[in-house]
Amino acid sequence: MEISPEDYERFCRYLESASGITLGANKGYLIRSRLSRIMEEVNAPTLGALLNMLDRSASASLKVRVIDAMTTNETLWFRDEYPFEILKDTIFPEIGGPRGLPIRIWSAASSSGQEAYSISMTVSEYQQSHPGTLSAGVQILGTDIAPSVLRQAREGVYDELEIKRGLSAERRNRFFTRDGAKLRVRDELKARVEFRECNLLQNFSMLGPFDVVFCRNVLIYFSNENKRDILARIAKVLKPKGYLFLGGSEPLASYSQEFDMVRCARGVVYRLRA
Repeated sequence: MEISPEDYERFCRYLESASGITLGANKGYLIRSRLSRIMEEVNAPTLGALLNMLDRSASASLKVRVIDAMTTNETLWFRDEYPFEILKDTIFPEIGGPRGLPIRIWSAASSSGQEAYSISMTVSEYQQSHPGTLSAGVQILGTDIAPSVLRQAREGVYDELEIKRGLSAERRNRFFTRDGAKLRVRDELKARVEFRECNLLQNFSMLGPFDVVFCRNVLIYFSNENKRDILARIAKVLKPKGYLFLGGSEPLASYSQEFDMVRCARGVVYRLRA
C-alpha cells in the first residue's frame, strides 16, 4: 500500500479527532499492517479512498472497525507488578476497613481485560490474607474504545500464549478453569468486574465516583492538550484523596497539579489533593 504524505496527514488528523490517538511521524507501517485487510474487504484501493468512505455518514460501522484496528491492545497480567502490590500494602489497608459502600476501581483502557482481572485477583489474595476486610465488596469497571477487545474481556477466555504473559502458575491454577484448549476466568473474579465501551475524549463523569483509577500506558498516545483534559476529568471522578496509577513513562507534573505523588517501596502512585 502506497501512502501519500497528504493522505497520511489526513489520516492522522482523523484518528486523533475520532479516538485521541496521536500517531506521529513515520508510522505508515502501522497503517499498512493494521488496515490492509479492512481496505481489501471494502474495496478501498488507497488510504485516501478509505478516508472518503469514513467521511460518509453511512460509514459508522467502518469507523468502529478502523479505530478498533488502530488501537494498541498490547497488555499482560500484573503489568509491572508494583501497582498491585501498592493496592495490597497501602491502599486496601487504608480504605478497606468497615464501611457502608464498596470500593470502586476503574481500569481505563482495559484492553482485553488482563488489568481488570489482575485487580480482581489482587482483591481475592488480599481477602485471603486479611479475613473480614473489604467487607462491603469491590466493584471494578474496565473500559476501552475497541469493541473487539471488550468482547474478549467480557468472555474472560484466553489462550495459552495470552495466559503466560505475566501470570504465575499458582495464579493460573487458582483463578482459571480449563475451557477446551483455552482457559476461562473463574466466576468469583468475573463477579466483581464490569466492562463498558468508553472513549476517554468523551464525557465519562457518569462512570464515577471511584476510589482508585488505573490509567496506565495510555496517555502516551494522546496529545499534551488531551492529556491535561483527561487528567482534569479523572480528578473529578475520583473521591477525595482517591488514588491514580499511571504508567512508568507517564510523568504527571507537566499535565496536572491536582495530585500529590506517594512514593512506595516499589513504585509511585498519585493521590488526589483534598
